[in-house]
Amino acid sequence: MKILCLHAHFDDFEFVAAGTFELWRRKLGASLQARVMVCTDGKAGHQFRTREETGVLRLQEQLASANIGGYEFEQLKLPDGQVPREACLQVSAPLLASLWNSIRQFEPDYLFCPPVAADPLTGIHVDHVAVAEAVRKVAYMINVPHAFTPEYPADETASKPCKVPVIINVYDGYMAGANTHDFAVDVEEAFPTLCEMTWCHQSQIAEWLPWVGRHNLKPPASPADWSQALRKRLDNRNRELGIQSKRALEVFTVTAWGAVPVYEQLLDDFPNIVPDASNLDRLKRRLRGQTKSRQKRG
Repeated sequence: MKILCLHAHFDDFEFVAAGTFELWRRKLGASLQARVMVCTDGKAGHQFRTREETGVLRLQEQLASANIGGYEFEQLKLPDGQVPREACLQVSAPLLASLWNSIRQFEPDYLFCPPVAADPLTGIHVDHVAVAEAVRKVAYMINVPHAFTPEYPADETASKPCKVPVIINVYDGYMAGANTHDFAVDVEEAFPTLCEMTWCHQSQIAEWLPWVGRHNLKPPASPADWSQALRKRLDNRNRELGIQSKRALEVFTVTAWGAVPVYEQLLDDFPNIVPDASNLDRLKRRLRGQTKSRQKRG
């Protein structure tokens, strides 16, 4: 099993999918290869550190989280070797090419990324939207071998098939009130590990987020303080989604951007799906309808 989380910023992964990745790691052990890819340089978003200092620190914090979570970390680089600039990420040919190349190199079974905002009144983060739209636009091209060989030269006379992943949308806090989900995963047993991984991001949770006031956080003075704050954050997310549970949950939506999964296989692959907090009947109908549609186009 190979799983990949593609997101915009350092610390995005920990708040949307890290618990599920941890459960998968415990279940599959060495049979799992997990990777997290950040698509910006991490230099924006701090009130007293310089851009260069912030970028270096955020990278160190992510690597510390990766050490705890046991996942591979990669920072996306454009074909010219540059890392995209935070706070102004745009869908462009170089961004599509770099995603195409990275996804093809890894060939994940499941790819996790932010959702596309459907409602124009919904709040967004420009970098989240760019990642979501870029993944959606490049998805079909993953198995098109010559799509970006101008940027990544290869022998165009000797192509081999490339696995197209099932592409899953994660929760996006910037779209508060407009989020939806197909299924929820109970990650309560991984909550202590979640606390450890997110605690690594001190420049975010202890400095930037309290200052910007987005989440109304007081700077946590200790891991115990942060555990309480994280618990409150997860409880608020459950309430927003209409989930009647005090347990730590992560929620996901299955797209038709990439491969359309078999419903039964999806339920077998994912750990700890909570039927009462999920919309499984709706998901089953949609997946079967999408499968039949693709077979007809065939």
